[in-house]
Amino acid sequence: MRNTYNVNRRDFLKTSAVAAGAVLVAPSFVSAEDQAPQKKIRTAADQVELGNTGVKLSRLGFGTGTSSGNVQRALGHEGFNSLIRHAYDKGITYFDTAESYQTHSWLKEALKGLPREKLFIQTKMPGWGVKTADEAFEKIEKYLTELGTDYIDSLLIHCQTAKDWDTKMTHVMEAMSKAKEKKLIRVHGISTHSIPAIRTGVASDWVQTLLVRLNPQGHITDTEDETWNSPSSVKFIPEVVKQIKNATAKGKGVIAMKLIGEGNFKKAEDRQKAMNFVMATEGVNSAVVGFKSTAEVDESIERMNSALKES
Repeated sequence: MRNTYNVNRRDFLKTSAVAAGAVLVAPSFVSAEDQAPQKKIRTAADQVELGNTGVKLSRLGFGTGTSSGNVQRALGHEGFNSLIRHAYDKGITYFDTAESYQTHSWLKEALKGLPREKLFIQTKMPGWGVKTADEAFEKIEKYLTELGTDYIDSLLIHCQTAKDWDTKMTHVMEAMSKAKEKKLIRVHGISTHSIPAIRTGVASDWVQTLLVRLNPQGHITDTEDETWNSPSSVKFIPEVVKQIKNATAKGKGVIAMKLIGEGNFKKAEDRQKAMNFVMATEGVNSAVVGFKSTAEVDESIERMNSALKES
């Protein structure tokens, strides 16, 4: 009994010493890299919040309004449906349309069967030609039918250029506010096509999100002129960036559009330059690009992912 006890005691002490040594030595095998918190890799497919609205969308959006929707409609229904599904399979859940693009019913067909709660659908109502709040509200109900949905995630007043658009569009704003109260839309705001319109949108408590033209080349971007097609210039970009930051400070969502100049940037380096700039702009939550092929979808995802690594 005594010998057994002595052997066990020696084994115990030996085991304890080894264990103690392991405790002392173990930390030396943990590198500083392992101990440091890992930086999250951001991607085009990330679900990001639209300002402080609580509404989420993919960082990259699919636009259906290139050349007023002519480019997308030219694909035909089968081609359009296939392209939308390809984008969705790649993680794009934000789909952008407008009454004037004539793609509401196209999206309805293309998105059929996909989980509605995973989608972010944004459309736009033209302020021109809408005379009363009742007429504007009827349009919203029509949009719901055309899109085949019970609610619209984001509804914008389309192509605003005037400094005083908020006084000219009070009836449209009233209709959208009513629709939001009835949970027919989740967020309302404006699509801007001039810097004066952006400033008014940033100052407005009614505006929850803005769709803003942005690229570093200053191509098809906003100017101080209150017209949608005034000659653009890179000299106005700093002011646009400033207003985006102001919007962010007020909790508004910001989505960038025209980042590749409506498809006019033919050189790959120009497209990457634009993507890098937009992704590095403080306050931009998401960016929408009009696509006509799977190759364009895949390239934009790749370029956005690359830009996010650099920003």
